[in-house]
Amino acid sequence: MPARHAATLPDGGAEDYDRLAPAVWNPVSNAVVAAADVLVGERVLDVFAGTGTGTIPAAQLTGPDGHVDAVDRSSAMLDLAEAKAEALGLGNVAFHRGDPEAWVAEVPYDAVVSCYGVFLLDDMDAGMDRIVRLLRPGGRIALSAWDDGALEPFGDLLLETLRAAGSAGIETAGHPSAPVFVENCRKLASVDRLADWLGARGLTEVSVERFGLTVPLDADHAWSLALGSGYRGLLPDEPVALQRVREDFAERLGGSLVLNADSLIAVGSRPPAE
Repeated sequence: MPARHAATLPDGGAEDYDRLAPAVWNPVSNAVVAAADVLVGERVLDVFAGTGTGTIPAAQLTGPDGHVDAVDRSSAMLDLAEAKAEALGLGNVAFHRGDPEAWVAEVPYDAVVSCYGVFLLDDMDAGMDRIVRLLRPGGRIALSAWDDGALEPFGDLLLETLRAAGSAGIETAGHPSAPVFVENCRKLASVDRLADWLGARGLTEVSVERFGLTVPLDADHAWSLALGSGYRGLLPDEPVALQRVREDFAERLGGSLVLNADSLIAVGSRPPAE
């Protein structure tokens, strides 16, 4: 079975994902939206919108005369995002359950944002090329990616746990030695790699800035990160097996850890029409 990632489990992990929003997703998403320089009245696309950590600030900036399309494969995540928008009285957002790679826009966007979403594209290069074409000439795209060394020591501990589970006869969901999204993260995990990748997508005026972030996690929040991130696709589906993995992971964790959540904030523009 090929390695899976969170996008193949579209309705799992929404509440666990959102549990980490205040400490991890919100500050980075705010930086992404700021980098996109969203203006009043603009049209914005949020790719892999999740629970709305980028959607909400984008909608606030573009105002009632603007519009935000939030696209994600997870109905559960979009339900949480929609509830947030309703609570804030934001009527300029439309939520769409579907594959962002297949999204079709009637009118080109002024800006596209994606908060750690590009790793979930089945083919990062082809998928991003298509998303770039949804921008108007001169439009901006802003995204976040993990920096080199991010998600540690969490990631290594969880993968060690899954390898041990496999050796003990517990069926895991994929191949924990090389999950798809981990490999995608590594491809972009430096300022130069991310800038070169965006340049290869035809974007100009590319800039990449580091966003330093460390997050203390107790055992419960560390498990929420496992369930609410791309690692979710590697965990067992069977409840008893999943609980055994959780217990082993907590033991390896030793009760708590400080997560390296260092990120990269990148922005680029689609060249103006000639």
